[in-house]
Order: sequence, then structure tokens, then C-alpha cells
Amino acid sequence: MPTPLETATFMLSQDYFSQWMGIKLIEVSPKYCLIEMPIRQEMINGLKTVHGGITFALADSALAFSSNNLNEASVALSCTINFTRAVKLGDVLRAESRLVADTRKTGVYDIEVHNQNHVLVASFRGTVYKIEKKVSEL
Repeated sequence: MPTPLETATFMLSQDYFSQWMGIKLIEVSPKYCLIEMPIRQEMINGLKTVHGGITFALADSALAFSSNNLNEASVALSCTINFTRAVKLGDVLRAESRLVADTRKTGVYDIEVHNQNHVLVASFRGTVYKIEKKVSEL
């Protein structure tokens, strides 16, 4: 059976959107991950802050890498986000995902997104559904 890091690395190798965003795996352990992403010009909206969808996508990727890293495939059922601070060009964001509730068929994860100054910029909660397949076989 692959390790959590091997599974997350395998997933990232096939995840072209996360690659486009510049996501790097910083730390991976069972049902947990810490990822990082730099903010680039093409991620900025008309108000000169990061587009909210970019922050959401970073948190969603953290959800994916944490909820699937035991090689048990899960898909998002529900996700909510609260934006707490504006993100600017040149910022580097880190998203940390932790399992908070686990059942046979679902899992709930809390993801905090901080900037390079350790300021919370968003909080995200995601619920996943376990689809009874192996990540390595998809």
C-alpha cells in the first residue's frame, strides 16, 4: 500500500489544475496535508486582489490531498468558505487540512488558509463522500 505522501504525490502528478496554480506539497500524513501556492498576476481580479475562486480552489485541493491520501478515493459533497482577509499579488498562501469527523462513508475536514505572514485569509469546511475505490486504480 502506498504511503500518504506517495498517494498525494501521485494525485498531484495527474492534477493539472493544481499544477497550474503552482501548488506544492509541504507536509502529508494520514488524513492531513499542508500545501503552498504563490499568487501570480493572472490570479488577480478587477479590484487588484486575488479572485476568490483561487483561494477556494487552493482549499479544495488541500481537501483532496488530505481526504484521499490513504489511497481511499473520496469526492467533495459540500464545501463552504469564509474569506477573512484580502490576498494580494505576491502573497504566498498555505492551506492546512485536518480531519474533524470521520464515518464509514463520509469525512469532514477543516482547512485554514494563511498568507506568508501567518495571517488567516480564509477558513473552509469540506465534506467528502468515500466512493469505495482506490486512488491508485483510477
